[in-house]
Amino acid sequence: MEQTRMPVKTPSRLSAAAGRRFATGLLWLLLWLCTPQCHAAQQKAADPMPSEFDQALRKVPDVANGRRLFSLCIACHGPEGWGRSDGSYPQIAGQLASVIIKQLADIRAGNRANPIMRAFTSRRVLGGPQEIADLAAYIAGLPMTPHNGRGPDYLVDEGRPIYRKHCADCHGDEAEGDADEHIPLLQGQHYRYMKRQFDHIRTGQRRNADPKMTKQIQSFSRHDENAVLSYVSHILPPAEKRAPPGWRNPDFPLIPRHPQ
Repeated sequence: MEQTRMPVKTPSRLSAAAGRRFATGLLWLLLWLCTPQCHAAQQKAADPMPSEFDQALRKVPDVANGRRLFSLCIACHGPEGWGRSDGSYPQIAGQLASVIIKQLADIRAGNRANPIMRAFTSRRVLGGPQEIADLAAYIAGLPMTPHNGRGPDYLVDEGRPIYRKHCADCHGDEAEGDADEHIPLLQGQHYRYMKRQFDHIRTGQRRNADPKMTKQIQSFSRHDENAVLSYVSHILPPAEKRAPPGWRNPDFPLIPRHPQ
């Protein structure tokens, strides 16, 4: 009995069949791409997760928890948050909360090189966006020292017009900063600390600086730099932000104050 032979698919037939399946699948894909469900899925994929900075800004701060977390900062910045007048540590007391949040988030993200701070501000030690917001709110509410480290008096008059021309548009006429734009308050900051940060920005070591500022200060001579920073260091915070004479942080009364 003669067996019926099944037709064998040749490569050309296989290619034709695959081509038809591909065309059918492509048609269905194109039809799906035109549906509202697809547009919603694409939009969801395009929306980035809020950064840690954005998340922290949206939190309602718990100042009491911020006080507890501030114990992480005392060893370097002191119980009052005044740092050291020699510039080894900055004054953080009274800084704008949005600026503190940005700097902490930048350090954690590796956008600002500071190995010591990165260890203290790690998620394991400090916590998440809520804890960043809590700590920033506590620090922002601390009164500032009226005895910050200052630059040479004789450079102040030279530095004033440089500041007015190059810095006031962003940092404010009185170096008060801008909370909405998270631009730092500079009034009352230690002269030597500002000099170190200025040099880090100029050389690109501090990567989270505003590009406009980075470009702008390339034209500053060393004398210009010293003069403008000396001027800024002599701008006192307003009376309502300054600590009264002899003030000690009542939240940490047993911890010695850093020498000023």
